[in-house]
Amino acid sequence: MEALVGLFEPGPAWKIDLQGPSSLPPEPLEGNVEYKLKLVGPSASRFEHLVTQMKWRLREGQGEAIYEIGVEDNGMLAGLCEDDMTASLETLRQMAQRLGATISVLRERVVVEGENGDAAMQKKAAEILVRKVPDDQNTIDLRVAVLGNMDAGKSTLLGVLTQGELDNGRGRARLNLFRHLHEIQSGRTSSISHEILGFNSQGSIVNYQKLQTAEEICENASKLITFIDLAGHQKYLKTTIFGLTGYSPHFAMLVVSANGGVAGTTKEHLGLAMALDVPIFVVVSKIDVTPKHLLQKTIDQLEVILKSPGCKRVPMSVNSEDDALTAASNMTSGNVTPFFTVSNVTGEGLELLSKFLNVLPPSGSIQEREKLMNDPAEFQIDETYQMPSVGSVVGGLLTKGTIREGDRLVIGPTDEGQFIPITVNSIHRNRAPCRIVRTGQGASVALGSSFKATVRKGMMLLSPCIEPQPCLYFQANIYVLFHTTAIHRGFQATVYIGNVRQTATLEAMMAKHSIQTNDNATVIFKFVKQPEHLHVGARLLFRQGITKGIGQVTQLFPLEQTTAHR
Repeated sequence: MEALVGLFEPGPAWKIDLQGPSSLPPEPLEGNVEYKLKLVGPSASRFEHLVTQMKWRLREGQGEAIYEIGVEDNGMLAGLCEDDMTASLETLRQMAQRLGATISVLRERVVVEGENGDAAMQKKAAEILVRKVPDDQNTIDLRVAVLGNMDAGKSTLLGVLTQGELDNGRGRARLNLFRHLHEIQSGRTSSISHEILGFNSQGSIVNYQKLQTAEEICENASKLITFIDLAGHQKYLKTTIFGLTGYSPHFAMLVVSANGGVAGTTKEHLGLAMALDVPIFVVVSKIDVTPKHLLQKTIDQLEVILKSPGCKRVPMSVNSEDDALTAASNMTSGNVTPFFTVSNVTGEGLELLSKFLNVLPPSGSIQEREKLMNDPAEFQIDETYQMPSVGSVVGGLLTKGTIREGDRLVIGPTDEGQFIPITVNSIHRNRAPCRIVRTGQGASVALGSSFKATVRKGMMLLSPCIEPQPCLYFQANIYVLFHTTAIHRGFQATVYIGNVRQTATLEAMMAKHSIQTNDNATVIFKFVKQPEHLHVGARLLFRQGITKGIGQVTQLFPLEQTTAHR
């Protein structure tokens, strides 16, 4: 915790020099990576065993597995001759075909050179991506939050990636992403927008360049990345924090302008992502209009910050396809932070970024996901709409269980702490109708024109079998990242807990009279306006001006009456 303080209050940084491993680590017993020396002519029983093994690796990777061919179990690169490599790839293709999966060669490496340059005597190792959309999903889904200072080129980068057309240097690519007229006029994002980028089974990009609608992209993609475009201006920081806490992104993409350097809210956004344990990769934009010495200065700034005690990350410059694949495989470890240099006008570096996004692995374990899917449904509401002839529509993220059309749920809490029964009329995902939503998926749910109660952000859709416990008071362990003086009882701040964003008053502090920067304490908060539905163990973030802190909910004090019966 103490290490994060420097990201909110500038301080000295120190520099370290670390080198990556010279060979592959031993084969992991768990996860989606499998080493095979060779797969030449397996017997029928051996083939069945290999298929079962591939099925397990795909399950561990939530639809994706990496096979290293020509590699021994201890990680040594032994290599295969051309005939053995061809036979091994054919066996791997047959295994994948048996499971309804596809394979694509990510990279090959010459391990042993042939004598006198004889190509026939070479030995190679290969890395293969096996992809199969899980039976209970339409696509493999990832959510990526886009962070960075204003004018860094976040929306332009997303426009180029999702539309498939380069920018004209004056922001044409970003126009389709803006939601409000004032955003188009100022060129600055003030709200949260979502854009999708798909990849097919062979790793090719599926976007709006050849397809017209989001529904077509979803139908043709086996992997779908949802970008959450967040605001970079300081006055919209509360919207950015809400996007990070409410939408639970798997990864964060920090965009830095090459000619602007690490300025404005860049360090603050980096600190917020780290405080919420969101893995980060960095994209340095506008390299086409930046002199080389200024680009190098920005890269040096990034390396110093990433290696500082506040981050303790290993920066990795991505300059080739090998670098992109290595960076993607190391993202879940949390220590490596890859950074790319791109131009949205010339297209330089965009191919490497796309390659990286294609092989970026889903985060979280399959065991955890299956456990959440078996729990009663909990849907957090992040957006509310009123649609003609449809009625009330809520958008958000399903954090537990499944929701189907026709399900009976309860929505709340209201200002009085009540939950109201509703029926799910219809469901949309990625702007296309669907009949079921599963854990970890975002969706819009129509409540019907007969539902007349007021719906707000921060409410929940819950299964009727859950006994809701809305509360005004809750206890939390907090840690102060930055405050100019001391925090006492009566202090007010905006508290972010999942999709909840509300002002709360610090009512009591255990065993302390005050806390300052770098202090922690157990406190009791009280929501100022209305009760909220919380969970013990939920991560929280509080902010008031330049004051910032993080913490965890440890105890709830629920209201007595929670459900309104009709």
